[in-house]
Amino acid sequence: MEQNEALEIVKKQLTDHRFIHTLGVVETSIRLANKFGADPKKAETAAIFHDYAKFRPKDEMRQIVQNEGLPQDLLLYGSEVLHAPVGAFLVKKEVGIADPEILNAIYYHTTGKENMTILEKVIFLADYIEPNRQFPGVDAVRETAQQDLDQACLMAVKNTIGFLMKQNQKIYPLTFETYNGLLQEIKQKF
Repeated sequence: MEQNEALEIVKKQLTDHRFIHTLGVVETSIRLANKFGADPKKAETAAIFHDYAKFRPKDEMRQIVQNEGLPQDLLLYGSEVLHAPVGAFLVKKEVGIADPEILNAIYYHTTGKENMTILEKVIFLADYIEPNRQFPGVDAVRETAQQDLDQACLMAVKNTIGFLMKQNQKIYPLTFETYNGLLQEIKQKF
């Protein structure tokens, strides 16, 4: 699928603000993929579709989780966690993308997971650092991303956990597993 065709499909699913975010994620993911050795075309596709389900009704997303074999514990956490796994499911069902690497990058772009592939890390990080994002700590993560994908992902997940804790929000277990996994990967490098 060509980029323009994919963007037209996604644009119908998103607000104008979220579409601009998506374009930033696409640009950032291609750059990160080229820098760190992921397939840039797969990164582009996963980035385009990463927020495909973001604005689906919460009831529809809950129904998909309940009826389509997605982990039921997703329903115990905030609705922000739902759009990524539901999005992967819908991208496969409605758009016809079946590549498991692309679908997994979409699925885990919010929570991450232990032992992420380079493509999964690229989408996870690109979503966090794309140029339109402005929040405390993002510039430091962007700077680190120039040199070290794992360190930048670790910084992003630490910031996310800290933010959720300050907001007194529940943290999905995969997010902790992401933190632990990245920490272990970094320690094994040295």
